[in-house]
Amino acid sequence: QVQLVESGGGSVQAGGSLRLSCEASGYTWTRDCVGWFRQVPGKEREGVARIFTGTGDTYYADSVKGRFTISRDNAENTVYLHMNSLKAEDTAMYYCAADLRRGVPCGDAYSGSDFRNWGQGTRVTVSS
Repeated sequence: QVQLVESGGGSVQAGGSLRLSCEASGYTWTRDCVGWFRQVPGKEREGVARIFTGTGDTYYADSVKGRFTISRDNAENTVYLHMNSLKAEDTAMYYCAADLRRGVPCGDAYSGSDFRNWGQGTRVTVSS
């Protein structure tokens, strides 16, 4: 299975920015759906953004629209999550996910159960 490695998490003040990275080790993304999810203890995992690496089509949760941008660098096998205007409620463990279940369009892959491969997560803490 392809290993997904996230990086870029950290602690910032509200209003600040971070860029998360998700690299696929030993694999070249061509026509893949890659998603970012986040989770805080005691709450369900929440989909944040997805990108289809073949076309660059992107999809966002309402809670992050206008603040977060997902992008890909196919040459680097890396998907990024650019997070701006961070809020305290963005504090969570952020996970990269790939390997979409057969038959699920990337645009409809709202649930974490739609993905079969996950990274180890990177923590984001936003202080107000």
